[in-house]
Amino acid sequence: MNEIIYETIAEVADGSVARVLTAALRGYGFHPLARDDEGPFGLPSFTTNAGFPVEVPQAEAADARALAQALIADMSGRKSAT
Repeated sequence: MNEIIYETIAEVADGSVARVLTAALRGYGFHPLARDDEGPFGLPSFTTNAGFPVEVPQAEAADARALAQALIADMSGRKSAT
């Protein structure tokens, strides 16, 4: 059986931004790791020092990271580097 390995593509300080980013990634066809309101299932309030991690399968990481950076820049009102 193939185990899916996830890679963190972004870490955001606000949990609501993480949820919006996850929904947007799904809308674009990516497969972000499902999380509950405050962390991964079974680990409530889990965050890293940088905030809430957004993770996708490694095979999707490069493309998803570029999209996530553009979306985060757009949400913060800045121009994207892409």
